[in-house]
Amino acid sequence: MSRRAGVAPRLRVFGVRAAVWLPTAVALLSVVTGIVNIQQTAVSGPLAPYVPAAIERTAGFTGAFTGFLMLAAVFGLRRRLRAAWYLTVLLLPVTAVQGIAQSSPYSYPLVAVSLLSLPTVLLNYRVFDRDLAFSSTQFAALAAIVGAQAYGTIGTYVLRDEFANVRTVLDAFYYTLVTASTVGYGDAAPTTQTARLFGMSVIVIGTASFAAALGTLIGPAIEARLATALGTMTDSQLDLLEDHVIVVGMGDLTVPIIEELTDADTPFVVVTRDPEKAQRLRERDVEVLTADPSDEEPLRRVGIERARALVAATNDDAQDALAILTARELNSGLTIVAAATERENEKKLRRAGADTVISPAVIGGHLLVESAMGNREMESVADRISRAESESDLADEE
Repeated sequence: MSRRAGVAPRLRVFGVRAAVWLPTAVALLSVVTGIVNIQQTAVSGPLAPYVPAAIERTAGFTGAFTGFLMLAAVFGLRRRLRAAWYLTVLLLPVTAVQGIAQSSPYSYPLVAVSLLSLPTVLLNYRVFDRDLAFSSTQFAALAAIVGAQAYGTIGTYVLRDEFANVRTVLDAFYYTLVTASTVGYGDAAPTTQTARLFGMSVIVIGTASFAAALGTLIGPAIEARLATALGTMTDSQLDLLEDHVIVVGMGDLTVPIIEELTDADTPFVVVTRDPEKAQRLRERDVEVLTADPSDEEPLRRVGIERARALVAATNDDAQDALAILTARELNSGLTIVAAATERENEKKLRRAGADTVISPAVIGGHLLVESAMGNREMESVADRISRAESESDLADEE
């Protein structure tokens, strides 16, 4: 236990959460510094003698664009995507160089956080092991946008003589983009009936494709809100769990366990089948997954292979035994602690795979006897447990 206690702080500093939140800070700083220096047209920092003229002209406004790219990469990191890891590793040196090149008081934190983020992300290479896969809806939305943009660009360029201020492919792409997005600056406009008919088709096809893409973005956000309302966790929240404790089920000891883990600042997640109790836990800002803790899929979702320990302390020893058997099969090296409601079930829970089995009834009897014999330390322990139990009715069995 002492060895794990020494390792845990290092895991938290350089763990997966840091590998996500540090690039998030870089993205926000990059956007802010880019906006602050958006009018800058020349590099005045220490790299000025070595920066080409083309880069000098763009150094003032590329920071914000890089920041938005980094935000997209962070979204992928939250889902443990390998492609997002590569993009983040590529962008972090870019943000650091941009911060140095901008040579602004606002850019120095950007440089520092970028340099700190890079080794943290590199150390967590193995964590981001998921391949990028589009759902059928996302693929259709992407294909619709690409197809609409290609249709508008090619058609506009072919009809360029019938449009004002359209001479190149870039002009045609620009006209299609501002038309499909309903911005419509008016600097590029059709001048003939044929061109106007084509422009109308670009509006219809383009706005439909943009609407489809917007739906794919809003859908996950609505799903996350529903997950919060129902007392469950989103996939991105589950993916960030690391070196944590899994508490399976809800029983009389669940509230004291939560209190102890919270006081120790130990990350944990509760897995319970009861949606009402899950909602009450969520209202207390407790991470909870509504599922059967004896099934493999929920335990995999809460990252049992990355967990520090599992605690089974419901009021049903049979359910605890099933959860322990499943957990031991999924992670043979996991520390598993169980509470036996019935004293005669202690050996059964050990045979199921529990490393430590504690009988609350035996401990309660020991506390009563020690208190009766004048041991005041036992009384303080009992008082602490009593306060934890009286602060909530989450574990009431119905």
